[in-house]
Amino acid sequence: MTDRDGEALSAWRNLLIAALALTVLLVVGALTVTLRAQAQTPQSPAVPEWQTAAGGKMAFEIASVKPSKSNDPPDSSFPLGPGDGYVPTGGLFTASNQPLIAYIGFAYKLRESDLPGLQAWVYNDRFDVEARRQGNPTKDQMRLMMQSLLADRFKLAVHTATKQGPVFALVLSKPGKTGPQLQREAKPCSTASAQQTAGAPPPAPPSSKTGLQLPSFPCGSIGQIPASAPERGRLGGRGITMGRIADFLKNPYTGIDRPVLDRTGLTGAFDFSLEWSIEPDPAQLPGSQSADTGSTFLQALQEQLGLKLKSTAGPVDVLVIDHVERPSEN
Repeated sequence: MTDRDGEALSAWRNLLIAALALTVLLVVGALTVTLRAQAQTPQSPAVPEWQTAAGGKMAFEIASVKPSKSNDPPDSSFPLGPGDGYVPTGGLFTASNQPLIAYIGFAYKLRESDLPGLQAWVYNDRFDVEARRQGNPTKDQMRLMMQSLLADRFKLAVHTATKQGPVFALVLSKPGKTGPQLQREAKPCSTASAQQTAGAPPPAPPSSKTGLQLPSFPCGSIGQIPASAPERGRLGGRGITMGRIADFLKNPYTGIDRPVLDRTGLTGAFDFSLEWSIEPDPAQLPGSQSADTGSTFLQALQEQLGLKLKSTAGPVDVLVIDHVERPSEN
């Protein structure tokens, strides 16, 4: 090999090394940019399951919002709290002399105490709202329509943030075993018969000791159902995931006042009914006792569904108000 051949080979080797080094730098740079972008991209919490089940974004067809001049007590066509008490109104929503915080709490299924630190007028100024949509929407669908109304008339802008906070974990009392009134759905909602959803005969008188009994209501529904006695509460659901059951347990009706996370490990959909004494548990903690001779909510949860609540810390979705302003005149 001549000196000229050696010099040429050395030059090619140097070019190859430089090309390889440049390739490495480009790959590392691209990877760094990607990782930085991923780290800077906020992770949006999942949409609450109740909103998805209710059908997603929707709006009233007509709506009126006016400042209230009345000294009368606040009133509404149905309760505006996070509970599910509701008598269908044929699509009519009316509320009078209510503060904006009450409408926000209704729209997002929150207690007013879950929305602290807002401008004083949000708590103090009163408004009358009348709105309508054709059909016979559910209460949760009314909530979704109120979200749209608040965004339109009050320019309400919100986002959710996730933080660590006190929660309950919903777990099985005995590994791999559910209670007598929590059963896998007999038929998927998509193939449920009309008899199941609309025309079934009424069940026998409900009792917490006679197994799973459900009145006739649509597959995929969860809520309050008639109890065996006036001093008792009763919930039921048909074709419901454990995640949705857990989410529903934070409810003034049950007395559970913190988020509940599904940690049962159970997949699929379930039918259930649960009946308990409506005498409140003093602390709403597992193991608390009630003076009533009937089962407390927490006792019934364990006896009838085979589930219990464990106090722990976990991710909590918090609604953050980004912007809100007084409404323009109609």
